[in-house]
Amino acid sequence: MVSALYEFNNGTNMLTGENRSRIDALWNAFWTGGISNPLEVIEQITYLLFLKRLDDLHTLEENKAARLKLKQLERRVFPAGNDHKGRPYEDCRWSRFKHFEAKEMFEVINDHVFPFLRTLGGDDSTYAHHMKDARFTIPTPALLAKVVDMIDGVPMEDRDTKGDLYEYMLGKIATAGQNGQFRTPRHIIQLMVELTAPTAKDVICDPACGTAGFLVAAGEYLRMHHPEILRDPKLKEHFHHQLFHGFDFDNTMLRIGSMNMLLHGVENPDIRYRDSLAEDHAGEEEKYTLVLANPPFAGSLDYETCAKDLQQIVKTKKTELLFVALFLRLLKPGGRAAVIVPDGVLFGSSNAHKTLRQLLVEDQKLEGVISLPGGVFKPYAGVTTAILLFTKTNSGGTDQVWFYDVDADGMSLDDKRTELLPSEKLGPVPKAALTVEDHAKNNLPDILARWAQRDRAERKNPRTAQSFCVPKADLAAQGYDLSLNRYKEVIHEEVAHRPPSEILNVLDQLEAEIQQGLKELGGMLK
Repeated sequence: MVSALYEFNNGTNMLTGENRSRIDALWNAFWTGGISNPLEVIEQITYLLFLKRLDDLHTLEENKAARLKLKQLERRVFPAGNDHKGRPYEDCRWSRFKHFEAKEMFEVINDHVFPFLRTLGGDDSTYAHHMKDARFTIPTPALLAKVVDMIDGVPMEDRDTKGDLYEYMLGKIATAGQNGQFRTPRHIIQLMVELTAPTAKDVICDPACGTAGFLVAAGEYLRMHHPEILRDPKLKEHFHHQLFHGFDFDNTMLRIGSMNMLLHGVENPDIRYRDSLAEDHAGEEEKYTLVLANPPFAGSLDYETCAKDLQQIVKTKKTELLFVALFLRLLKPGGRAAVIVPDGVLFGSSNAHKTLRQLLVEDQKLEGVISLPGGVFKPYAGVTTAILLFTKTNSGGTDQVWFYDVDADGMSLDDKRTELLPSEKLGPVPKAALTVEDHAKNNLPDILARWAQRDRAERKNPRTAQSFCVPKADLAAQGYDLSLNRYKEVIHEEVAHRPPSEILNVLDQLEAEIQQGLKELGGMLK
């Protein structure tokens, strides 16, 4: 189990080569079948995974009824009798239709299963809610049969395998150009989770959750570091129903994010439609103890469409500033955050930029600024970013802010993002120890080690070091500029240069030798 989690932590997966090849082949089948949008591919697979889960739940109810010798099921997932077209609901079950001939399977799923799926919205589970506008777009019976065979052949009872399967498919989005903005690199997510160290009683929110990568990683961290969450009845209930919250305003993302959580073993996370910047936050205000997020950066909103309670914190149209204001609004006093922001937030000169930074430093407790290299989000974005780490206090508390200058994250910083080290040496918690040479290629374990010392040994570091602390007074003196380069000192090696007169004399001497050589060469040619 522990090794499985470390595999996840390092952004790799435990899928066998055979399963990986099957998924690749399936992906190619979608492309040749006419579905080229990777989000649509994932969405169709998500529907089928959900159908398989429904059948598993119904089977559990049947087994329970047989064991207790009940005359009828306590809870039916698939109704008794026939649907409005006269087809038995039993045929909508995975265990039934997977045996049908391809053409009949296609007809059953298109004409009976999907209409049934769309009626499940009354169920109180987050998954059923996101299925109410489900559309079946797999174009041919042959492709459908391939997909069903592939999913049926993967050992879905193993949580690690299920999670790895979905993570591998989600990785296809990251390589798909314009859709890649939905995914934050897994090792960066894991770093942020390790830095904030979620606890079993936390209430975690990602207000721009996308595929729910932060929530999944937090869940895996809790399983590993707090195994009591699955033994203690109260903590187990909290884990499955109250701990995880994600918002997004893209219904495809909500379906994919919900399924990602389900396949990683969370029964009923709160993942729902919400335009985080446009809606006021009554009911959400000061509700969460931990915010983990990488919100969309680019763009601005009209004042009229922006939530008024956010404008009270900072008067701006810029989404990256509004999201930081949102994090402060969502957090309980004492709640903490690890969030990614574009560099402009750190040094922007507008009144809104300065006001927000002053608020973080003077009214809250700003603890860390981790400067990431520009290639971390390639190939789909080259923007330079930073991780902000802060605690909401509403009463100040910033003493010294810890800065870390990341040179390497374990992967090349070009569009290819090639792994620079063996997989056991990648990620923030590698399985193998790193050498000094390895550190130059992967700074993430060093970040965690130094973060733990930020109130002790790190205070003594000179500003020429890779990490150092800056007192609040120095930040205030610089207009609350939070860019690392404002405070980092560079050692310039003294180089001894010869006096100009000496250099000119040498040049004259060389010129004379050249002229003499040319004369001798001319004499020889005569």
